[in-house]
Amino acid sequence: MNDDICLKSASELLELYRGKALSPVEVTRACLDRILAVDGKLNAFCLVDEESALASARKSENRWQKGQPAGLVDGVPTAVKDLILTKGWPTLRGSKTVDRDQAWNDDAPCVARLREHGAVLIGKTTTPEFGWKGVTDSPLTGITRNPWNPCMTPGGSSGGSASAVATGMAALAIGTDGGGSIRIPCGFTGLFGIKPTFGRVPAWPSSPFGTVSHVGPMTRTVTDSALMLSAISGPDFRDWYALPGEHRDYRIGLETGVGGLRIAYSRNLGYASVDGGISTLVDQGVKVFEDLGAHVEEVDPGFPDPCDCFTKTWYAGAANLARTLTGEQHERLDPGLKEIIQQGESFSLDEYMQSQEERGALGLHMKKFHQDFDLLLTPCLPISAFPAGKEVPDQMADGRWSSWTPFTFPFNLTGQPAASIPCGLTPEGLPAGLQIVGDKYAEALVLQAGFAFESVRPAPLPDVSGL
Repeated sequence: MNDDICLKSASELLELYRGKALSPVEVTRACLDRILAVDGKLNAFCLVDEESALASARKSENRWQKGQPAGLVDGVPTAVKDLILTKGWPTLRGSKTVDRDQAWNDDAPCVARLREHGAVLIGKTTTPEFGWKGVTDSPLTGITRNPWNPCMTPGGSSGGSASAVATGMAALAIGTDGGGSIRIPCGFTGLFGIKPTFGRVPAWPSSPFGTVSHVGPMTRTVTDSALMLSAISGPDFRDWYALPGEHRDYRIGLETGVGGLRIAYSRNLGYASVDGGISTLVDQGVKVFEDLGAHVEEVDPGFPDPCDCFTKTWYAGAANLARTLTGEQHERLDPGLKEIIQQGESFSLDEYMQSQEERGALGLHMKKFHQDFDLLLTPCLPISAFPAGKEVPDQMADGRWSSWTPFTFPFNLTGQPAASIPCGLTPEGLPAGLQIVGDKYAEALVLQAGFAFESVRPAPLPDVSGL
């Protein structure tokens, strides 16, 4: 068990609360102090509500003293990405176009579930404007940085949530993932994060980028993601895409292991270029699954690069977003977002509909693939973190963020569950992530595989003493 209160897992905290060895007020105070100590260098939070957090913690402490916790995450300090509505707090989405001075009377479904389960909400985490890219900087909140090396990006678009959890500013965080935005920052900061099957965690309002955008947990351990997913999944009448409720505790069965599972390993999906150091770390990680008794076969899933399909889907979503903006608001947007809006507006209806046919074919292809394989393993990212403030590394200067995320966005198009789990550090001391992809609706199996891996390959956390 970690001696640093801020770095204890949510599961550890709950046991300590239950045994009255630690209180939610102590933990919340410690997390708030950690924010004061390190967030000036990282910029993970765009809003911190100390008064509200401590009030929630005191209520939680009272419940625990009576032996009557409200739910699964009672008293656990939790951060919410600033794309997600949170009652009483402005949700500015990293944009100067959103009016702060309006009524903020609604919780998004995942926030409502967290409140019902007793979570202590600490604040809102930074995002690029409207979550449009795979790094975290915005005209409103500036540049968010990686706790392993503050000169580097934590990735995005849930980069604020990643930096917050990796450093103990929060135990749990909500992320969103429209092209990798949970998995990218988890890969760059050494966390576990899962994009559940589309609809498993209800979303409202719906993303302007459409049905590629998922909501999910970002945590330091697999068990904590299973815990958090148990709390936030289930239907909400406001999301007509939401899946029927399973009323499931995803922690049950985590220890089943991977013995006998049929696992495919693709080094590059048949078309991606991967840094040699990352490949080595991922190869070593895949070997762990073999050692644990899985039947691993190196095989590509066999689909062509779907970047054009994703681009048309994503950029059309950006154009959809722009429909609601005035000319003056449009001028205040991130220049890169303005560029993809313009491209999205240039697509014809025929082009867009063709891309959606391609998306459907990709989904069917992966359904057939999973008739033979329970899971697919890939690198999460082909590179390690690059300098903060850039959309792309220098060697890809002519591309957009999708040029360095070839492993993540395909599984937003298909709606499958996919997770990133840390699998080692590069010689430069930066994390690498291994991606675990499951068949649709198979979150439990992805979590089970992640738990088996983590049990023999626990990941280090960044040293916050120098921040």
